[in-house]
Amino acid sequence: MARIAGVDIPKEKKIAYSLRYVHGIGLTTALKICEIAKIDPNARVGDLSTKEEDAIRKVIVDLQLLIEGELRTENIKNVKRLQDIGSYRGLRHRKSLPVRGQRTKTNSRTKRGKKQTVGLGKKAAV
Repeated sequence: MARIAGVDIPKEKKIAYSLRYVHGIGLTTALKICEIAKIDPNARVGDLSTKEEDAIRKVIVDLQLLIEGELRTENIKNVKRLQDIGSYRGLRHRKSLPVRGQRTKTNSRTKRGKKQTVGLGKKAAV
């Protein structure tokens, strides 16, 4: 397995798809990295030489991409800033509700958790 940005990328997959295992690199960015590094995106990671792996690492550094820990930290900072200034989006984040205007009456189970029935419960034995 090749290690790029602290992530083991699978060696049996094509380069363009393996690079997507790095947080912050999507398909378009992966293809761009392959183009700049002059590597065929359809080649397998296991077939790469160490020189080509170093070329990929150099391109990622040269493009100044926010990846892995830096990107996660930046996203957390952005959410924290919204919460601190008390914006609507920040309040929605704080309450673990959908932020972008989705309905909550019937959907958003992922955010709100498992359904809890509200009612009388069991009838008391007489």
